[in-house]
Amino acid sequence: MDIKSILAQFTQRNASLPIQFIKYSICGGAAVTVHIIVFYLFSWLVIPALKENDIVVRVLHLSVGAISDATRARNAGINNWLAFIFSNFVAYLLNIAWVFEGGRHSRWYEITVFYAVSAISIAVGTAVMWLLIKYFGSSTTIAFAADLVAAAAINFAVRKYYIFKG
Repeated sequence: MDIKSILAQFTQRNASLPIQFIKYSICGGAAVTVHIIVFYLFSWLVIPALKENDIVVRVLHLSVGAISDATRARNAGINNWLAFIFSNFVAYLLNIAWVFEGGRHSRWYEITVFYAVSAISIAVGTAVMWLLIKYFGSSTTIAFAADLVAAAAINFAVRKYYIFKG
């Protein structure tokens, strides 16, 4: 396979599995970026979930108030679900436009299952985040990273083999 045919696969949905996974990862990166931005904006400005010793607070020189670990754990979970709504919509649009082909199911069923699978993965990740913060006093950023890894591990296989065609 030459470089021209490899690059051509990036402009179409019909691509080899390695190229499809790279495209999926790029879309996932965009969705994760949206998730991170929304999560931290909410955690900083709307539903406080950050402590003064969190790395993001220190690096960005954010001003945050005192908050207990129990409240921070709850608020981080809420903010994670709010960020999920936005980032999952971005993920769906990018996946259907560039990576996978719709049509295995009706559009409404496809969107419903897409969100349902993502909701399961985000629920698992949010539980991990909550446990790390509440019982281990982990920083919000470390717990949030564990959540993102857990969610990504579930999503690709289900989206590839169940929700979309190929």
